Amino acid sequence: MEGSAKTPTLDFNAETGVFEISGRSIPENSVEFYKPVLEWLDAYAKAPQAKTIANIKLEYFNTSSSKCILDVLKKFELIAKSGADIVVRWHYESDDEDMQEAGGDYKDIIQVPFELVEIDE
Repeated sequence: MEGSAKTPTLDFNAETGVFEISGRSIPENSVEFYKPVLEWLDAYAKAPQAKTIANIKLEYFNTSSSKCILDVLKKFELIAKSGADIVVRWHYESDDEDMQEAGGDYKDIIQVPFELVEIDE
């Protein structure tokens, strides 16, 4: 799903097991925006690929999105607990301490392999 000025681009491929969320996440209603994402992940969890990679490449997200992002990450945690191999890669620009810190916070909460990936822009 293509993003907008307020919503991130979502690229979920069940066949390759690669998931990507990128852009800005400041939707009017975060819960409504992320609801189909969570439902899709529930369906994917029933038959996940042997290896799943989640690339999170957000430039900015608001407070209401932060809870929804945590809910998405918790879905990956559940998939991992079922025995699937999962890695979350949190991408942040080298000069963006807020996004680096946010990734570190999620890494401390979620019990899956979680990589902080610094990108030079």
